[in-house]
Amino acid sequence: MALALLLFFLAGFGLIIGIWPLAIDNRPTLKMSDDPFADLRPTGAPVKRKGLAAAFSAVTGKLAIFNRPLAASSTGRRMFKDLSTARINMSVEEFFLLKEILVGGMVLLAFKLGSGSDFFTFSLLMSIALGYMLPEMWLKSRIKRIKDDILRNLPDTVDLLGLCVNAGLDFMMALKYVVEKSKPTVIIDELRNMMQEINVGKPRRDALRDLAKRYDLPDLSTFSRTLIQADRMGTSVTEALNILSEDMREARFRRGEALALKAPLKMMIPLLFFIFPVVAILVAGPVFLDFFQNNPLKNLGH
Repeated sequence: MALALLLFFLAGFGLIIGIWPLAIDNRPTLKMSDDPFADLRPTGAPVKRKGLAAAFSAVTGKLAIFNRPLAASSTGRRMFKDLSTARINMSVEEFFLLKEILVGGMVLLAFKLGSGSDFFTFSLLMSIALGYMLPEMWLKSRIKRIKDDILRNLPDTVDLLGLCVNAGLDFMMALKYVVEKSKPTVIIDELRNMMQEINVGKPRRDALRDLAKRYDLPDLSTFSRTLIQADRMGTSVTEALNILSEDMREARFRRGEALALKAPLKMMIPLLFFIFPVVAILVAGPVFLDFFQNNPLKNLGH
């Protein structure tokens, strides 16, 4: 009863905190798009939802407005950057709402399954932690997949850019040709967004710098820094792309070697816990069955 009252009090307190700035704070404030991470948002057109998805998005958008104070915190800014990197069409307020819904669902599940048991307090705390961490784990895994995709396809993209520049095209024409003719990947989408930014008047150096800042990858930072330096110093872009492509292919080869060396260690766990016991059962099982059915020790007593 006391725990239920405590949860009810926390819910009411959070509701008041969410409504309070909307009710009395009418001073001009900076929106989330004006913070230091605003340039990290991809510039593609937003995805338009239809039907049930649009209705659900409208409901969650109205409920998520109570999380605006949380979105203005340092955690909200970090989450804004992560959502932009993960290319998820969701606001920070909606992501906090997703966490709250999962926490509430896990708490109800803990009350339903473990109420009255000795480990109820522990299961309740674990359910709260799990409901809060599951969206974070999903977000981190999506960011990792996107970064791995960029690292895998960036050397080939730089190769294509170098070939087009060697054939006589300037950098922008080579970029346009590569974007139009290549299959859709994350790096191709980012280069398309960068080309659109440059076409509407953004300086090429700023577009390249924002591309590197969005993902915080060493290879992508090297790519942007090399092109910015070539543009600033007036050196040949062809030579810079050729050297950069060779270095990136070497780095990708080294990463592949590192993954190959880690493979035997990762295979030890399934070998020890899944494969070796099955092999032992198949080999020693018939021997033990024959021993118990035709025990030779029985004749020693006679």
